[in-house]
Formats: sequence, structure tokens, C-alpha cells
Amino acid sequence: MKKILLVVALFMGLGSSAAIASVLVTNNVVTSPQVPQTEEFVKIALTEIPALITDTIAKTYVEATIKEAFVSEKEGVKIYKIVLVKDAEEITVLLNEKGEEVKPLN
Repeated sequence: MKKILLVVALFMGLGSSAAIASVLVTNNVVTSPQVPQTEEFVKIALTEIPALITDTIAKTYVEATIKEAFVSEKEGVKIYKIVLVKDAEEITVLLNEKGEEVKPLN
């Protein structure tokens, strides 16, 4: 009986740690720094988008075109809000200066 309880406890511990790890790594999205939803973005020309960001978009969102670009800077960190169009559908992504996708705070 003790062996069964030990196996169940071990299984529960391993299962929950794997679930937590999968949540933290989902979609290779950087979770920090996060962008508050109230953050104000300023529209920029498409020519002002850094090369790292356009490279990331070209690799991640194949066949999508950039419709609009916005930038927000807080505490020296720039976040770019890029509106893409693919198959007549608009997609909005947030990227940092390194081209890593960031999530907005909910």
C-alpha cells in the first residue's frame, strides 16, 4: 500500500511540474517584459521598423504583409506593435527590440 501511495505522489509531482513547464515555454513567447494594455503606442513609418523585427516577421509570419507599425517606449525598453495582413485577416503582434514576441498584461 505504501508503494502505491509513493508511486501516485511521485506521478502527481512529475505531472504538475511538466504542466507548469509547458505553460512557461508555450509558443516560444517571451513573458517579460510584459506590456500593459494601457500602454500608448505611436504610429511610425514602415521604414522605421528595425531589421531584427522585419526578419522575425518574415520567418514567423510567412506570406504576411505589414499594414501598420507602432512603437511604445517605457523605461528605455521599446515595444513594437505590428499589424499584419495574411489571407485578408489582420494579425497584431507585439515585439521587443530584439525581435522577440511579448505578451500584453491581461
